Amino acid sequence: MPQSEPSLSGKVALVTGASRGIGRAIAQRLASAGATVVVTARSMNSEATSIRANTKRVVPGTLAETVALIEQAGGKAIALSADLENPVERDGLVDKAVALAGGIDILVNNAGYADYGRMEYMSLDTFDRTVDHYFRVPFVLSKAAIPHMKAKGAGWIVNVGSTTALAPQKPYRPQQRAGGELIYASCKAALNRFSQGLAAELLDYNIAVNVIGPSTAIRTPGASDLIPEQYPTEDVEHLAEAALALCYLPAAERSGLVTYSMHYPHYLGIPVKTLDGKGDMPKKEPPDWAHRLINASGEWP
Repeated sequence: MPQSEPSLSGKVALVTGASRGIGRAIAQRLASAGATVVVTARSMNSEATSIRANTKRVVPGTLAETVALIEQAGGKAIALSADLENPVERDGLVDKAVALAGGIDILVNNAGYADYGRMEYMSLDTFDRTVDHYFRVPFVLSKAAIPHMKAKGAGWIVNVGSTTALAPQKPYRPQQRAGGELIYASCKAALNRFSQGLAAELLDYNIAVNVIGPSTAIRTPGASDLIPEQYPTEDVEHLAEAALALCYLPAAERSGLVTYSMHYPHYLGIPVKTLDGKGDMPKKEPPDWAHRLINASGEWP
């Protein structure tokens, strides 16, 4: 049964990796629901560089652009640049966001680094950076946010996941046999378990912890070259809507879920809105080619 439009009026959200792609989309949707959104990434006014397969490239998107999009739609956003690979900037990020915005109610751990490669050829540096982004950073930022959320009597932590965390099915697809996503996928699987366990630890404090990931894949500026050209992708609006759905109900009602962008809104009958919250996206069924182990409800056995 369709649910009423959630309101985040008076709430503060911190969204990492918000200069482009999924992070930007989530920030826009949370702002359209009334939240003050602190957007963070490395790139404040100029595009950032990224190294993948030993090749440096410029990735489009800045925090200034994200803030402009939110404000043009009538929302409120604050830009806070931070390099999450820098321990000082990472460890102080939440407290800086709290000082700028007056608190924190929602934390979205989205920022990431992906450099696919077969394990036998992967450098230890790439391994360490992948583990840092997808496991250490959510741990550090969640740990910093929890005391602020406890003081408020409520909070929401949303970690961005991936279907790669689900076990590969036999017969293995050619892409899986070729390899490349193993370490990234393993970190995402660890993030799922981390989120489920943290949800249990924080339930009594009314702090919800959930995971949302693409049902298939989303072609973002940072990840496009990791997705085969012929692979059918999905609109980012579905993931942004699903993230919003995980950011307002009490933990007793919605916590400990690991779910996916096209499946979850469809399962709950939630209309998917445009990122500014003012229009409706076309209704779409979860695609047949999505991973068959996805549980639309987000509840694990």
